[in-house]
Amino acid sequence: MGYGAQAHRAQERNPGLRCPPAGYRPGMKSSEIRWNDEARGKILDDADRVLREAVVDLAGSGAMTSDEAFAALTGTLKDKFIDWEPGPDLRTYADAIANGDVETDEA
Repeated sequence: MGYGAQAHRAQERNPGLRCPPAGYRPGMKSSEIRWNDEARGKILDDADRVLREAVVDLAGSGAMTSDEAFAALTGTLKDKFIDWEPGPDLRTYADAIANGDVETDEA
């Protein structure tokens, strides 16, 4: 018997009993709310793809300094992620763009 049926039977036995809303699962802690492993993997794969496309596109757009590449990457990526903060890895990619070290399909 599912939780909904149990709640319904309890209501029948005790008409004054207040039942929780449908879908309520007793004992769920907020720390247990998270993406499953399959969804988590997809989220990371999608994030890697977005980063890769931004780096490769920028690398194929012409010569620029590391600071220009960093600013352009930040401008491209900041609206694609929640709570965006550029980190040291972004500087690594900006340096690679400036040094011509990124392989593009055009090369």
